[in-house]
Amino acid sequence: MAISKIGSKALVDCSVAAVDIEDGSITSAKLAGSIANAKLANSSITVNGTSVSLGASGSIPAVSWQSVITADGSTGTTAVAGNGYFIDTTSAAHTITLPSSPSIGDTVAIKDYAGTFGTNNLTIARNSSNIQGVANDSLISTNRASLTLVYVDATKGWLYAVESNVADLQVAEYVVATGGTVTTSGDFKIHSFTGDGCFVVSCGGNPSGSTVLDYLVVAGGGAGSRTGGGGGAGGFRVSNELNTPGASPLTSSTGIEASVTTYPVTVGGGGAAADSDNIVNSSGSNAVFSTITSAGGGGGHSYANSSPGIGGNGGSGGGGGTADGSLGGPAAGGSGNTPPVSPPQGNSGGNGSPTRGGGAGGGAGAAGANSPGNNNGGAGGIGSFVPTDWTSSLGEPGPSGRYFAGGGSGTQPSGTVAGGLGGGGDGGPNPGTPGKTGVANTGGGGGGTNDSGGGTNGGKGIVIIRYKFQ
Repeated sequence: MAISKIGSKALVDCSVAAVDIEDGSITSAKLAGSIANAKLANSSITVNGTSVSLGASGSIPAVSWQSVITADGSTGTTAVAGNGYFIDTTSAAHTITLPSSPSIGDTVAIKDYAGTFGTNNLTIARNSSNIQGVANDSLISTNRASLTLVYVDATKGWLYAVESNVADLQVAEYVVATGGTVTTSGDFKIHSFTGDGCFVVSCGGNPSGSTVLDYLVVAGGGAGSRTGGGGGAGGFRVSNELNTPGASPLTSSTGIEASVTTYPVTVGGGGAAADSDNIVNSSGSNAVFSTITSAGGGGGHSYANSSPGIGGNGGSGGGGGTADGSLGGPAAGGSGNTPPVSPPQGNSGGNGSPTRGGGAGGGAGAAGANSPGNNNGGAGGIGSFVPTDWTSSLGEPGPSGRYFAGGGSGTQPSGTVAGGLGGGGDGGPNPGTPGKTGVANTGGGGGGTNDSGGGTNGGKGIVIIRYKFQ
């Protein structure tokens, strides 16, 4: 007869094999109740290194912290998303490389284990993704720093979601360039161009290092005349964003942001003198670097008896001619700072006298002097001072620096008139004691020469570029 009931003690534990139960013969209703966790092979799960029992509640940690990494200076660490890293840089610096091909939400945490990141820095290598939206590695250089990076997208890359005791997050990069004659002064490189060339930037740096190019751009000086006015100095333009002590009062506070490119450099030549009355002698040529153009100095006007005798306009103006009394008044000096820029690049020339005597060329620091008359020439306008750490490659006339862009002095029949400090040529009395040319690579104006034999040439300009390299 069939067995209709089996008592609870009729079966021994595990005595019913799976093969004895037909598939689908036990309904869900017959499985009501619960099975103790102890009867399961796995009674907990592990999330990011934390065990959570089945049926229990708990928070899931953002990262799984790993064993301490002791830096030895020879190998780095490649991070895994979801991990946290204690890094001990007591003995050496260390590099940790972020995961490649990250996905949104990927997280990496870092902690200074021994409080030594300030001594032996930690570099976080970006591994082709941006960090904080910039394609630069990060440098952690403060003790006890801790931080968590979360990947967002291709634009921002890894963002710092948590930061503590973190100062500057970028590895410092500095401007790297070639061209001209290169010298070093402290933390600065100086590139001096005494002729045309190219300034080639291969690294534009970053804000943690350097990005600024300060410049000195001096154009060619104007020619001094025969029996008349001195040449005006070439335009003088300089920046001092890097706060060089002792810089010219004419400095702009804004330099040029370096770009990875080739910058053509044009060094303006001095104006060529002529041997003729009633003319304006040649202006100097412009000097150019990047967006900065300095205008050539205006030429001095020669002896004037049938023309107004006005000196040439330019960076600094040329001196007015030795005026014949028939003109009825002085021959005006040329205008400086033409075209106008701020700060001004130069000053106006001095007036020639109706009782003979040439006006002086203007300089970067002062206008050219008017002729005092009675066959006396005016003194050239002073140039502007540039400290030694800009000009060490040029040889120094003084212990602290040198002047540029002095105006040439006017002519007079006897004796000489000193040119403006900064390469301005002296005004000379006659061909036996001619006026002096403007000094090369200062942008000085040429001095006037009395009588026949022609005037004097202006001095060639110069371009100097300066930046922080370490």
